[in-house]
Amino acid sequence: MEVHHHPEVEHKGFKEYLLEGLMIFLAVMMGFIAENLRENITEHHKAKDYAEAMVGDLSSDLAQLQQYQTYYSVAEKNIDTLMQLLTASDIKSIPSGKLYWYGLFGGAYNSYAPNDATFQQMKSSGSLRYFNKSVAQEVAAYDQYCRSMLSREENDRIIFAEVRKIRAQIFEFQYNRKANDLTHSPTFKNIDWKKIREFTESNPPLLTTDKTIFNQYVELVRSRFIEKKLTAIDTLFKRANKLKADLKKEYHIDN
Repeated sequence: MEVHHHPEVEHKGFKEYLLEGLMIFLAVMMGFIAENLRENITEHHKAKDYAEAMVGDLSSDLAQLQQYQTYYSVAEKNIDTLMQLLTASDIKSIPSGKLYWYGLFGGAYNSYAPNDATFQQMKSSGSLRYFNKSVAQEVAAYDQYCRSMLSREENDRIIFAEVRKIRAQIFEFQYNRKANDLTHSPTFKNIDWKKIREFTESNPPLLTTDKTIFNQYVELVRSRFIEKKLTAIDTLFKRANKLKADLKKEYHIDN
C-alpha cells in the first residue's frame, strides 16, 4: 500500500509578501513610466516635425505678404493721386495719360492664399495636441486671422468686378493695357519711370469725360478700403513673424 506524502508548503512571512507586492508594483510603475516617457519622446519628435513644416509654410506666407503689401501700398498712393487730380481740376484739363495711369490702380487686384497645409493636416488628425498649449493657441489664432483676410478678399473681389465694369466705360482697352504693361510685375521692380512719365504726359483718348461716371468709378474704388486692407496685411505679417519665431524657439529649429 503506497503512502502519499503531501509536499511541505513554505510559509512566507508578512514582510516577504509585502516585499513581493512592492516589487510587482514597482515593476508595473516603471513599465508605465517607461511607456509614458516613450510616448512623450515620440510626441515631441512629431511636434518638432510639424513645427519645422509650419515654419516653412510661414516663410512662404511672409514672402507672399511682403509682395502683397508692396503691391497695395503702391496702389493706394496712386489712387490717392487720382482723387487729388479729380478734386483739384476739371477732368478735361488733366492729361488723359495721368488719368489712365493713376486710374489703372483703382482696379488693382492681387489675391492672397495662405500656406496652411500643415495646419489643416494637424487639425484633421488631432495633432495640434502635440504642441504646448500657448503655441497651439497661437497657431489657431493665426489661422483665424488668415480666414478673416480671405473673407476680406472675397468681399473685395465682388467690388473689384464692379470697378472693372465702370473702368471699361472710361478707358479704352488698348491704352489701358499699355499703362498696365508699364508696371511689369506685382513687386513694381525695374520699372522704367521715364516711360511712365512720358505716358502720363501724353493724351490718349478717353471713352468719356462724364463727371458722373468718373464719380461712380472713384466711389467704387473708395469702397474697397485699401487702407484698411493694408492695416490687416500688416497685422497678419506681424503675427506670422511672431509665430515663426516662437515655433523656432520652442522646438529649437535653426533654419
